[in-house]
Amino acid sequence: MTAITDTAFARLDAEGRLFNSVLKGPTKKAGRFGFRGDLALKFQAKMADEARPPEIAAEQIIAAANAGESHIAFMAGFLLSFEYLHLVAEALGDLLSPAGKYIFYVDNIDISKKYTCEYGGATFTILPIDEATVYNEVLELLYLEKTELKKLDTAGKTDAIADKAASYTASFPKITFEEGCKLMGPVRNPYENRPV
Repeated sequence: MTAITDTAFARLDAEGRLFNSVLKGPTKKAGRFGFRGDLALKFQAKMADEARPPEIAAEQIIAAANAGESHIAFMAGFLLSFEYLHLVAEALGDLLSPAGKYIFYVDNIDISKKYTCEYGGATFTILPIDEATVYNEVLELLYLEKTELKKLDTAGKTDAIADKAASYTASFPKITFEEGCKLMGPVRNPYENRPV
C-alpha cells in the first residue's frame, strides 16, 4: 500500500497544506496516491497554537502522485484569481515537472478564453470555470462519461481522471504569467450575497 511519505505529497502534508480532504490515500492503481480536497497556498499569521484557515487556497483539487517519483503527476483545481498561479508554483516548487499535467480553472478570466502558461518549470492549462465544479469540468475536458464513473469510489474516479489526463495535450494560445495578470478581471468575493 502506497504511503503519502513515499510520494511528492509528503512535503505538502508535512507543511499542513492538504486540507478539507475527501480523499487522501492510496488509489486502486498500485503505487499511486490520490488527493481530493483543498491546497493551502498562503497561510494566515498564527496566534499561539490556534488553527486558522489559509488566507488563500486552491480549491476542489484532484491530484495524483506515484510512489518514488519526485513530482506530482496530475493536478486540477480552482483558483479565484489567475494571479494565484504564482502561489501555486511557490507552494509546489520542485514538485512541479515539465512532464506533469496541471489544469486550473480560474474565476477571473474571460469565459470564452483558454490558455497554456509555462511557469515555475511546468506548463499549466488555464481554463474558465463554467460548470461550477472542477470535477464536472475535468470530466468534460477529458471526455469522460459521468455515468461510467458513477459506480467507482472516490479513489477509482481519481484514477480514471489521472489516467486520461496523462495523454491529454492542450493546444490553447500560450501566454506568459505577466500577460495573464494583465488580461484577468477583478477578483470576485466568494462570500458576497451569502446569508450570515
